[in-house]
Amino acid sequence: MTRVACIGEAMIELSLQGETAKVGVAGDTLNTAIYLKRCAPQLAVDYVTCLGDDPFSGQIRDFIAAQHIGTDAIRTLPGKSPGLYAITTTEEGERSFTYWRSAAAARDLFQVPGGCDFSVLDGYDVLYLSGISLAILPQPVRLALIDWLKQAPQQLVYDSNYRPRLWEDQQTAQAITHLMWARADIALPSVDDEMALFGETEETVTARVQSYPGTGALKRGETGPLSLGAAVAQSYPPAAKVIDTTAAGDSFNGGYLAARLTGQPQADALMAGHACAARVVQHRGAIIPE
Repeated sequence: MTRVACIGEAMIELSLQGETAKVGVAGDTLNTAIYLKRCAPQLAVDYVTCLGDDPFSGQIRDFIAAQHIGTDAIRTLPGKSPGLYAITTTEEGERSFTYWRSAAAARDLFQVPGGCDFSVLDGYDVLYLSGISLAILPQPVRLALIDWLKQAPQQLVYDSNYRPRLWEDQQTAQAITHLMWARADIALPSVDDEMALFGETEETVTARVQSYPGTGALKRGETGPLSLGAAVAQSYPPAAKVIDTTAAGDSFNGGYLAARLTGQPQADALMAGHACAARVVQHRGAIIPE
């Protein structure tokens, strides 16, 4: 059985709807883990993060387990707590976020007294992480992780998922992202993130990502993905109605990886990712009803 480790931060989610708020659990790589497991139940999918010993951390752990995601790789840090974020959406379905995550337990991921320990990742076949996974870590830990990944035998999947406020500066984010694209076996960038991160036009981004050594997809919203590493010519039907674009890219990653990791061809994987995202954007919140 293929074993997949999705690495990052799980948070409490407040989805604001007028005067009320729906409380949930989400996080970019967790969202992908859930949709990956739903689309390919035969895969063993674990989540790798740190949580505290507070009630909200317990709620997150229980939620992850209820989604049939393995929790054995989640480290509990006494006295710590998870991050929280709130989502607001426009009538057109575009979302904005407000975060409270500066002291989240996940920022201590891989850190032990005297250095870093990445042994929790041993034994997996596939590692999936994002720009957010790296942005929340101190720079020495990021660089140590990248050095470890250079020698690691696992297949690496990366989504740059750029959030400027999480990084010290844009130059650091660019340097780390270049290193990750050089290592990634499967690249899953979004055109908007890459344009914002590197200050490039859509045409320049497209040309750059097509030069990457691995395979994958450039996500382009309702236009549909551009195949990386293999020529694919097909059209992608848009969602019937866009309610909330939260987790659109994360769910694409889940659907795409589910197909790829179970042996389906690139064209089918691209269509599966697009179809998964098209379903998700017709519901509010990151995780839609199963």
